[in-house]
Amino acid sequence: MTRDSLRQTSITAALLAAGLTVSATASAAPQGLYSADELLDADVYTQADSERSIGEVEDVLLDDDMRLRALVIDSGSLLDLNEKQYVVEADQFKVETHHGERIEDIEYRVTLSLDAASLRDQPEYTDGWWNEARESMRSAWADTQEGAASAWETTQEGASTALDRIGQALQSAGESAQKAAE
Repeated sequence: MTRDSLRQTSITAALLAAGLTVSATASAAPQGLYSADELLDADVYTQADSERSIGEVEDVLLDDDMRLRALVIDSGSLLDLNEKQYVVEADQFKVETHHGERIEDIEYRVTLSLDAASLRDQPEYTDGWWNEARESMRSAWADTQEGAASAWETTQEGASTALDRIGQALQSAGESAQKAAE
């Protein structure tokens, strides 16, 4: 390997590492700010019927990272849903902000990607659901920690091997340059 190709490889590796760092930082940018207090009691609609409310937000559920995990929708007596509370995961709704210039004037509108019949298929917000979901999240977190530790060890081993190879290549290139100079 020549000195120029070694330099080119080193530059490419450095640029790739920098690019990964920048893209990870860019994807973590905040998307907005919402008031949980104002979100409570917000009217809930379906995409199919944006004029008729099917309930309101009863609770906001956060995960261990304090990110929105789900909303609890109180169906009231609307649509024959028997005044139940349903858990709707974050990927199944969107929140629109109206009159958002002043905190006192903020109003939210929640639109489900579910229809009323599909809302009935969502888990009911009960003690049983709460305990099961909490244990599931704990287990997922433990699995994530184990996976991250394993990935870190593998990355360290790979980086160490790569550095050893680069060191050997540099030493070989130096020896070749020294022989050529003699």
